[in-house]
Formats: sequence, C-alpha cells, structure tokens
Amino acid sequence: MPSVYCLADVCMVPIGTGSASISDFVALIEKKIRESTLKSTLHSAGTTIEGPWDDVMKLIGELHEYAHENGIIRIQTDMRVGTRVDKQQFAQDKIDVVLKKLNEMK
Repeated sequence: MPSVYCLADVCMVPIGTGSASISDFVALIEKKIRESTLKSTLHSAGTTIEGPWDDVMKLIGELHEYAHENGIIRIQTDMRVGTRVDKQQFAQDKIDVVLKKLNEMK
C-alpha cells in the first residue's frame, strides 16, 4: 500500500439536492475532515488534505460514505493529487514560495 506523502486538492459536489447552494454540504464534509488526524486547508473551491497516500484516500472514501449516510444520493468529486520524493513539502510551503516571489517582484 502506498505511503508516500501527498497533497490532495478535493472538491466534492452533491448532485440533485434541489438547491444551487452547497454550503450546508460543504460544512458537513469539512466538519468530518477536521475530525480526522490529517492536516487540511479549506479554500473557496474545495479542501486540500495532506498526509500519507493511503490515509488521504481512505478519508476521501469515508467522506463519500458519510455524505451518503446523511442523505446525499449522488456526489461528484474532483481531485488533484501531488507527490514528490526529493523533499518534504506541505501545502503552506507551496503558498509561501509563491508569496515570497510575488514580494520580490515589487
């Protein structure tokens, strides 16, 4: 089983809820993510979840099950997953590098 550290950018969307708003769904899922032991960052179009590959994928599966248990019939999830083995890098590290370079452009 893969244990490489990964950053997974996850966007889960409930289908067929009868409303254009999904903030209640996002809050439900975000609460479950925050109850996990994995580091995460909520942003305007999803959540970045960080940790060992198997743990991150297990949590994503659990999020689907949790949503279904809470009455959501269909869920569409988009993910981008990144790994690297040359150094350890967290999501905030990636943001900090770009902010530093932006600052240097002034």
